[in-house]
Amino acid sequence: MPKITVALDGYSSCGKSTTAKLVARQLHYAYIDTGAMYRAVTLYFCQNHISHTNPREVQKALDEIHISFRRHPESGSNDTFLNGLNVEDEIRKMYVSDRVSEVSTVAEVRHAMVAQQQRMGKSKGIVMDGRDIGTVVFPQAELKIFMTSDVMVRAHRRQEELLAKGELVGIEEVIENIRKRDYIDTNRTESPLRQAEDAILIDNTLMTVDEQVDLVVRLADERIGQAIRRREEA
Repeated sequence: MPKITVALDGYSSCGKSTTAKLVARQLHYAYIDTGAMYRAVTLYFCQNHISHTNPREVQKALDEIHISFRRHPESGSNDTFLNGLNVEDEIRKMYVSDRVSEVSTVAEVRHAMVAQQQRMGKSKGIVMDGRDIGTVVFPQAELKIFMTSDVMVRAHRRQEELLAKGELVGIEEVIENIRKRDYIDTNRTESPLRQAEDAILIDNTLMTVDEQVDLVVRLADERIGQAIRRREEA
């Protein structure tokens, strides 16, 4: 059975990671959360007082950062490890969210993360979500999805996610953070968030998670079928 690459891009808090994880599980593919990688870098910058505007500090920090994913024995999810420490919960906190888009604009950071992501997915059979997967990391991906959702819906989802981790944040603060991240993500010079020309747009404002997953899996199955036919014709 041929394997494909599923690239899933979109705005913050629109459910990309949740959908991507479940799609990967159904396809028996590896799942790579690129947003977690940028959050891990941001966490390191915060903890070590690294200025994202100082190229020398940034490069030195990147040389000292090692990010990996390990399957959680109980939940079955992939947890993010930074230099050997599980930081899955810490990188989801609001203070990291407040800085992650700024750190992600740094060219050196993006180049380092994109190179690592391309190494992770060189054998295909992956579902990867982020901001520039279909445009920069894997422009030749067989299936590209671009997800969006109403800002208020995204804010409530994000607030619930924070609350589940014991962090109480007002809805206005969450909305402000989302709008700030949207602006930075779409206006940065390096790999801005945009929909690839051949990406399929999914507005999940009124969709359940199951509906999103079913749709992406169905699209993936179509692409796999096309790959099989091409192999047979070759």
